[in-house]
Amino acid sequence: MARAARLANREARQGMFAAMRFRNYRLFWLGQVVSVTGTFMQSTAQQWLVLTLSSDPLALGIAGALQFGPLLVLGPFAGLVVDRWPRRSLLMITQSSAAILAAVLWLLTATHVVQLWHVYLLALLLGLVNALDMPTRQAFVSEMVPGSHLLNAVSLNSVQFNVARILGPAVAGALIALLGIPTLFLLNAISYLAVIAGLLMMRVSELVPVPRSANADAHGLARLRGMGEGLRFIWRAPSVRVTFLLIAIVGTLGFNFSVSLPLEASRVLHAGPAIFGLLSSALGIGALVGALALAKRGGSPSNRLLIGTTLAFGVLEAAIGLTRSLPLVMMLIAATGCGMSMFSAAANTRTQLSTPPEMRGRVMSVYSMIFMGTTPIGNLVVSAIASGAGVPVSFLAMGLPCVVAALIAAWLWHDRPTPRAKPTPSTQIGIATEQAKEVEQVA
Repeated sequence: MARAARLANREARQGMFAAMRFRNYRLFWLGQVVSVTGTFMQSTAQQWLVLTLSSDPLALGIAGALQFGPLLVLGPFAGLVVDRWPRRSLLMITQSSAAILAAVLWLLTATHVVQLWHVYLLALLLGLVNALDMPTRQAFVSEMVPGSHLLNAVSLNSVQFNVARILGPAVAGALIALLGIPTLFLLNAISYLAVIAGLLMMRVSELVPVPRSANADAHGLARLRGMGEGLRFIWRAPSVRVTFLLIAIVGTLGFNFSVSLPLEASRVLHAGPAIFGLLSSALGIGALVGALALAKRGGSPSNRLLIGTTLAFGVLEAAIGLTRSLPLVMMLIAATGCGMSMFSAAANTRTQLSTPPEMRGRVMSVYSMIFMGTTPIGNLVVSAIASGAGVPVSFLAMGLPCVVAALIAAWLWHDRPTPRAKPTPSTQIGIATEQAKEVEQVA
């Protein structure tokens, strides 16, 4: 077993882009680069649209709450769907739905009839789509690559996400000034075709089979018990439980850039959409560096890595609120992005490597529910603080709790080794069941 673990770890370290050897993953990755770039273009345009329709910072918080709120409410239900139905088919449905919503927003803005409640409603509908799309995408990665390449694949997902984070806002900032806001919504609607085409071109025979859960076809109370299995697993596995503590704090309070960055640009730096696009791109550049570093690292994320990235992220985010210089703000935002990306990929991989494959949809739905679904709470809190106490104080409110969470995790993990995944013949991906049993024995 030890020799198998060493071989798997050596294979995972064969290159920064090792997961790209798998055709299905390449198709998925390339489609996501195009689509997520469009998503960031729309996100930038939507945030600026909200500021033009309402001068109250709280409006940004409401829009964010509506867009991410469904994840918090529907997470466990979505997880059961992800574990029951083919994930590739689910993704084609969710991506098509998101494209339709983007096209509707384009029509409303292009015809100059858009109102704030239109943006709120479409944000809510997109949130309903994302409640199913996010855990499906998270769980689908493990079907495209073997477990020895999972950290690399998750890190490369973060790379494409942050390439899009760089390109999307930068292009959006220029296009808003040149062509107006509606064009960005149309381009985003078209960008979803890249993902749908990639999914259709995949070789289904090369996807890693996913064992069906015992509750996959259950009804009534049995189905409710199936939804609770993910939560029970998280609670019973000490390492996963502490990881989710970090995820909850960082996701709720730390990841509120959809509110903080436009306010930083407009209220603190007194700038327009071009500078807002640069700030968003700086966040993406830093996140891209962090994702590439973690992709090259390979292996299993350690306790020290999770604690260190959380601590650095919190300190740097709080520091943004203490400066007014554009170059320094951009440097701090880029460094914050690096910490953010490394933490996200490490936490995601730790969660997947610790979860049996037949339960991964439910556990990853809880992951999405806590990591992104709690963002509406943070959006409202941060926007309210910015409205009442000022934007600089809101950055302190975002960063300092992450520092405290990192210190608590360090204390809880003191003298406890990082759990290591063990290969199991039944999963083909060298992870899951045996480690889950091992972790539960520690409890």
